[in-house]
Amino acid sequence: MAEQINLNKIVYSKTQYERVIDTSFTQLIPANQVATEVTSSVTVDQFFGYYNQLFFDIPKLGEINSHEYLIKTSQEYVGSTFQSDNIQALIDEVTFLRQQNLDLQQQLQVINNNLSTNG
Repeated sequence: MAEQINLNKIVYSKTQYERVIDTSFTQLIPANQVATEVTSSVTVDQFFGYYNQLFFDIPKLGEINSHEYLIKTSQEYVGSTFQSDNIQALIDEVTFLRQQNLDLQQQLQVINNNLSTNG
């Protein structure tokens, strides 16, 4: 004797579907937990060992996975940019030369004014 099975199908409209069905990925491991597991398995010494091994394989420029990215994110984390003594010396020299240029332009203007009034 065959047993009868009744199947019921519930159909939701698009607006009902979004309110009734949970579409979030709750079964997956959260990203921050994965990051914690990865960082806890690699020590700082190991990280810098890998970094030194991969140094020349890492692209110089790029939005991610590059030396440029490492510099930008590290500077954001530290909260300031560090300037070497050479860079600061060059900035000071440019500032001095700009001031000297402005002074010379003013002297030239005075000389031109004197020539036009006496000439």
